Order: sequence, then structure tokens, then C-alpha cells
Amino acid sequence: MDFQAGILQDGNPMESLEKQLICPICLEMFSKPVVILPCQHNLCRKCANDVFQASNPVWQSRSSLISGGRFRCPSCRHEVLLDRHGVYGLQRNLLVENIIDIYKQECSSRPLKKGEHPMCKEHEDERINIYCVTCEVPTCSMCKVFGAHKDCEVAPLQSVFQGQKTELNNCISMLVAGNDRIQTVISQLEDSCQSTEENSEAAKRELCARFAALAALLEEKKAELLQRISQEQADKTAFIQSLICQYKEQLEKSSRLVETAIQAAEETGGAAFLMRGDRDTDRSMLSLPRIVEASKGGRLDKIEKGYESMDAFSVSLDHLTEAIQALDFDPAEEDEEYFDGEEEEVED
Repeated sequence: MDFQAGILQDGNPMESLEKQLICPICLEMFSKPVVILPCQHNLCRKCANDVFQASNPVWQSRSSLISGGRFRCPSCRHEVLLDRHGVYGLQRNLLVENIIDIYKQECSSRPLKKGEHPMCKEHEDERINIYCVTCEVPTCSMCKVFGAHKDCEVAPLQSVFQGQKTELNNCISMLVAGNDRIQTVISQLEDSCQSTEENSEAAKRELCARFAALAALLEEKKAELLQRISQEQADKTAFIQSLICQYKEQLEKSSRLVETAIQAAEETGGAAFLMRGDRDTDRSMLSLPRIVEASKGGRLDKIEKGYESMDAFSVSLDHLTEAIQALDFDPAEEDEEYFDGEEEEVED
């Protein structure tokens, strides 16, 4: 704690020093101040213990089996880790204690100046020394005896002050503990958000891998079916080409027979016509039965009707289309999120 810098900023060194010696929890001067390492802020040991107990309700005493605990500094929100000794393991700030002792001695030696104590507005010479419980305002003794609060219920100012200060300190401790729990929930939610993003990326990668495998399987199946179609095409075209060759060969023979027969038909003499076969190399060419047989057409194979059709290789993908359209994630039970501790109500 930098006391000198805070003192130099104010015109009244004592008032500035007093501000530096105020505990942020009880708003009073430090009592047995302890140093919160490593942020170096100070708290009353009792206030630190209250905050610690509120943040760690299961921590019972120094003899507890709990190995340690944690809480957040109310000044900077830094997380403080404690060992099994709890708050009693923190170092006491002897320097601040000595400064407080010197400050109290200095204040006690100074004469009380007029105006340092609040005075009653109705009775200017009377100090405010009692508290009107009915009206919930501080007042003076004259107001209770003769003034506006003579029929009201009053109480000693110091007792009311101590009671409200204690209640305020308890509320501060509860708020600090509540803030710690809220911060814990925020950290859990942030972790859940990060885990959700990581799990989503993993699910996307797995989905892409499955679809890639499915696409590869479809490509493999498509290649197999295309190969079967190509094989059938090759077999049919080879058979048709062989028939074409046979028919061309028959056509060539038939054309030569027609040419020879025409030449024979041009003979006018009967003897020459009948003797023409002796002059031909192929005597069977002018054989009348041969010509008659050739004129009836060949007996070569023929293709059946619809032989060139490939309808047998059509594939129906309607069921696969419906299956793909109906493709969805496996139904799973929704995960329930649980938060440790009771539900906290935060009021502004």
C-alpha cells in the first residue's frame, strides 16, 4: 500500500491517511490487518475470514480436513489461494498496524474542534447523540425531550450505529461471496461455450469424413456399374460386327454369282450356254441349284428385336434418394446442466 502517494494528494494529511487505513469490507480502520498475497491489498483479519468463510461454506475450522480454499480480493478481484490454515496463514501487516497506532495517538492528542461532530439543526448547540427508531433519523436529546421526536422511540446512537454497521458488514461479505459464486458460474459458462465450439468442430469433421466415405463408396459402385455396361456394350457390338462381316462376305459372293449369271444369261446359243460351265474355273457357279439356293437368301444369324437395348442396366435410386432425404442425426437425450451450490438471487 502506497501511503505516501495518497497522503500527498490531499491537503489534509491526517484525513488522507485515514482514508488509506480504511478496510474495504467493514469501512473502518484495519483491525489486525493481513496482506492478501500476491496483490498486496490489506483486509482486517476478521473481514478476510468472513469473506473466506462465505466463499468456502464447508470450511469449518483450522482443524478441518479441508486442505485449503480460495476467495477473491474485494479490491481487485484477484483470486487468493489459501492453505489448510485458512486466513490465519496470511501474514499480518505490522507496518499498517504501527501506522494505525500512531494515527490513533495523534487523533487522541488533538483537541476536538467545533464542527467536527454533527450538530442538530433545530438546536444548534446540541450534538446529535441519539437515534429516533420511529422516524429512522439521528437527532439530539432536546428533540426527544421538547422537540419533534418527544413521542418517538429512541435508542443510543452508538448502539444503532454498531448494529447497522455489523449488518452492513454482513451484507458486504455476502455480496462478495455472491460475486465469487457468480464469477465461478461465468467461468463455467465460458468453459462450456469453449467446449461446445470444440465439440461442434469435432462433430463437423466426423460428419464430413462420413459423407466423404459415402461419396467414395458411391463412386466405387458407379465405376463397377459403368464397367458392367461397358462390358455388355463390347460383347454386343462385337457380335454385331461379326454379323456385319458375315453378311458382307455373303454379299460379295452373291454379287459375283449375279455377275456370272448375267454373263451366262447373255448367251444366245443353247450349246454355248450349256457348255459355259466347262470354260469356267468354278463349275459350280453356273449350277442352277446353286443359283436357286443363293436367290433364296442366306441363313446367317440375326439379332433379336431390341437386342441393342440397354434397359436392363437402368438403376432406380428413388429409395436411396428417400433415405438420403430422411437422413438425420441419431436421437439423443438432451444433456442437463447442473451448477454446484444453491440458486442465488442477485438484487440491484
